[in-house]
Amino acid sequence: MYLIVGLGNPDLKYAATRHNVGFEAAMCLHEQEHFSSERGKFQALISQGTIAGESCILCRPMTYMNNSGIAVQAVAGFYKIPPDHVIILYDDIALPFGQLRLRKGGSAGGHNGMKSIIAHLGTQEFPRVRIGVGEKPPGWDLADYVLGRFTPEELPVIKETIQEAAKAVQAIVTQGMDKAMNLYNIKKA
Repeated sequence: MYLIVGLGNPDLKYAATRHNVGFEAAMCLHEQEHFSSERGKFQALISQGTIAGESCILCRPMTYMNNSGIAVQAVAGFYKIPPDHVIILYDDIALPFGQLRLRKGGSAGGHNGMKSIIAHLGTQEFPRVRIGVGEKPPGWDLADYVLGRFTPEELPVIKETIQEAAKAVQAIVTQGMDKAMNLYNIKKA
């Protein structure tokens, strides 16, 4: 069984912001794979489904980004899902806009949601799909940037990237992390 977690903030005012692309990718996967209706449990919205016959739990923590680990730990613990089967989808300002980067583990890289998950799972060794939202422009406050919305020019690119992130998760589940990294860790022009 896999736990697939899209990171974001729950309030509507955060919808469609850079910080919520993890939520968006999770919902894209939810629609593509026809997961069950979401229900509130473990301070999260969760749904169940399968990807190529593999049982999966889809999770969107409702704890706000900085406390994402609370929900992730609760869901993983209840379903007895080991960290190497917990896949996290999240925004990354260190990646160029529209790029994906899959990793088997590693540090939080300054991302507060990832810091919380690492602290609550007690390990850095879990798969992740980083979604590049681009570097903060000079002079901007980081919170203002990640909580900001995409420009009209950026929207088509980020929508495509979110769909690619959902496909990357499908590849992790069906083909394994190494194969998925070979397929999706490609620099875009």
